[in-house]
Amino acid sequence: MNRSDFHFDLPEELIAQVPIERREQSRLLCMDRSSGETAHRRFFELPELLQKGDCLVLNDSRVMPARLLGTRETGGAAEIVLLREVSAKKEPVWLCLVRPGRKIKTGTKLIFGGGELTAVVTGETDGGNRIIEFKCCGDFPEALERLGKMPLPPYIRAELKDRERYQTVYSRESGSAAAPTAGLHFTRELLEAIKALGVEICFITLHVGLGTFRPVKTDEIEKHKMHAEYFIISEETAETVNRARTNGGRAIAVGTTSCRALESCAENSGKVTAFSGFTDIFIYPGYEFKCVDGLITNFHLPESTLIMLVSAFSGRELILRAYDEAIKERYRFFSFGDAMLIL
Repeated sequence: MNRSDFHFDLPEELIAQVPIERREQSRLLCMDRSSGETAHRRFFELPELLQKGDCLVLNDSRVMPARLLGTRETGGAAEIVLLREVSAKKEPVWLCLVRPGRKIKTGTKLIFGGGELTAVVTGETDGGNRIIEFKCCGDFPEALERLGKMPLPPYIRAELKDRERYQTVYSRESGSAAAPTAGLHFTRELLEAIKALGVEICFITLHVGLGTFRPVKTDEIEKHKMHAEYFIISEETAETVNRARTNGGRAIAVGTTSCRALESCAENSGKVTAFSGFTDIFIYPGYEFKCVDGLITNFHLPESTLIMLVSAFSGRELILRAYDEAIKERYRFFSFGDAMLIL
């Protein structure tokens, strides 16, 4: 398939720049993937759309304040985004994005917070990222909390006043460079209402890397290579998903990250096994889903791996038709935007 098969035109004013005031008030476009029928709801109505015996699978990864603004020792600004920890034996060593890349080479020394945190570039990768070793006067995670900023996507230009609005209410395992945004619509009260229905809630952890949002540059999408991301599926979560499906319930993934984690660990029979490690699974049309029966997701960028995943789940034509309907109905798009429920 070609990258252009997943293109659509989006008016810029539909790109949500700030979170909605109340998470659960976001709009919810519901789609039946067998018929293509759609309905327009609000996210707080989600309990009405679930059934006793279903299970929701949420990603509990927490976004790090991974964007650091500082200077080069020789002068000039420096900006880095922490992607993945490489080593923590002595000093923390991270794989990072850097800007300006042409001036931040191996051997470059960086200064953050007036010297509270310093770093040196120790290597470069084929993809243009840098290996950076940090030195900190105190605890590195605490320094990162003080000095770091949320690594918001480039299409969000407004300042985020409350960094917790770029976290899910159930986030607990720090390590992501971007939020699992399908979960941003949940409140604790909504989760309790869902549990009261007899719907089981379980968690995976997948630390979202910016590679997930890396543009597909090859015309033939099959040639695109995904960056690997670390994830964990516990024995408890595997048992919950398997039990729900065995008893006739549906496994509903909250977000493409939960979907990718589950499908990475599912056998052809549909059984999910516990696992911890990396996945670079690329799901696009033609993929046969093994265990995911439903998907809650936001609206994604044109020609992205994320719209390819949802197109694989429900069909490219149906997804593009639903996106066209969402645009006509003035839904909000991308990270702080509205949501879809696909069953």
